[in-house]
Amino acid sequence: MKIYNAYAKVNIFLKITGLRENYHEIISRFMRVDDLYDELSFESKEFEEFEIIGNFSCATEQNTIYKAYRYLVEYTNSQSLKELMQRYAIKVTKNIPAFAGLGGGSSDAATYLKMCNEVLHLGLSLNELATIGLKVGADVPFFIYGYNSANVSGIGEIVEEFKEPLLSFDIYTPNIEISTPRVYKSYRENFYNPIPNAEVQKLKQTNSLDVLGFFKPKEANDLFAPALKEYKELQQHYKEGYFFSGSGSSFFSIIPPSYNSKMPKLV
Repeated sequence: MKIYNAYAKVNIFLKITGLRENYHEIISRFMRVDDLYDELSFESKEFEEFEIIGNFSCATEQNTIYKAYRYLVEYTNSQSLKELMQRYAIKVTKNIPAFAGLGGGSSDAATYLKMCNEVLHLGLSLNELATIGLKVGADVPFFIYGYNSANVSGIGEIVEEFKEPLLSFDIYTPNIEISTPRVYKSYRENFYNPIPNAEVQKLKQTNSLDVLGFFKPKEANDLFAPALKEYKELQQHYKEGYFFSGSGSSFFSIIPPSYNSKMPKLV
């Protein structure tokens, strides 16, 4: 069976721009992490119940892949999709840490949607898949479009490709399970200070290396300070020169081109 890669991402920057009902609107630069990915494939099974084979701590009904399946059935009413998942399990080799701010669950869901669209010839456009994926989670559309780098705004539904060289990252993830809703709640209650539109436009036009060059970690990611407030043990894991991805708990730094022969020239 063909194996599909579900890549991780880091947030080069993540700034809050406002509120939309119970959601926070953002502007963020997502960049794919090329050497960190889960592996998904279909595998024959014995029983008809929906099955995910992999190392997950949540119940199947809470898994992003299962949610993606339910929303895809709802959108397409495809009998072939139902039959596919009666005959095959979805096997996931997990390499992206959970609760880490690296988008593992979202990437798995997006990859699953694209797998089904491909093998069943559903004919759904990337925009349609992104609409379905947004119901699963705010980060899913980025992974649907498959860009190396993109400006992501709204509540995650606006994904605009940003053309720049793909960077290499040193990533480490403390063994701390962070609740994204808890971090956003703390931000709203203790740190709420949305950036003006002029700054949004400037960030959208600035390449990732330059952004990381003039931002300090707490300036680059509005969720870093509330995450530190809610999870004080995070401070023990912080290293100078590292940035915070999403709501955490992962930190990343850029591997300079001179240390990586595969890096593109940044000229």
